[in-house]
Amino acid sequence: MFTGLIEDVGTVKNISQSRISIETKLDSIATGGSISVNGVCLTAVCVNEGFFTADYSPHTDKITNLSSLKNGAKVNLERALQLSSRLGGHIVSGHVDGTAKIEKIEKADRFFKITFSCPANITKYCIDKGSIAVDGISLTVSSLNTSKFDVYIIPETFENTVLKYKKTGDKVNIENDIMAKYIEKFVNNKNGGRITLDMLKENGF
Repeated sequence: MFTGLIEDVGTVKNISQSRISIETKLDSIATGGSISVNGVCLTAVCVNEGFFTADYSPHTDKITNLSSLKNGAKVNLERALQLSSRLGGHIVSGHVDGTAKIEKIEKADRFFKITFSCPANITKYCIDKGSIAVDGISLTVSSLNTSKFDVYIIPETFENTVLKYKKTGDKVNIENDIMAKYIEKFVNNKNGGRITLDMLKENGF
């Protein structure tokens, strides 16, 4: 588990044949330990001073932006959450749901407004003012429709994540709030996929 609070911006040292090596200032990375790379939960298979190596499966390659990374690319890094840590962002599993494309980056005073386009299987789990992980960054949805959503980025987040390197057309990894998916599963199992008036009354609506 992760929080979506980025600890370091690493640099891709080498990527080929579903294996990626990343330079980082982070310590306490252990062989066999989990680390979030652009929001993707990977396992460190080799750790040396100043960098680590991880493998990723064909399925991960298919649904994330890892395969589009080149040597020298910047990536968001976060070590796995410790139970004694504060949960400053939101619960992020590192299991990416898909990708979104940056449609627009606008300056808004000291902030940045970024508009993403994505398929309906992503936006159906989004709610106004709800949490979403973009390349592993815990962010808040400011507005959305069936094919797009916006977020506002504070200067601290912009300067200390890969967002400052992004441009229009770039793809980012998206992980929806895990609670939304659990609620959908619960509703589908209980009502055969139907939201009825009786079901809403039973659950206090």
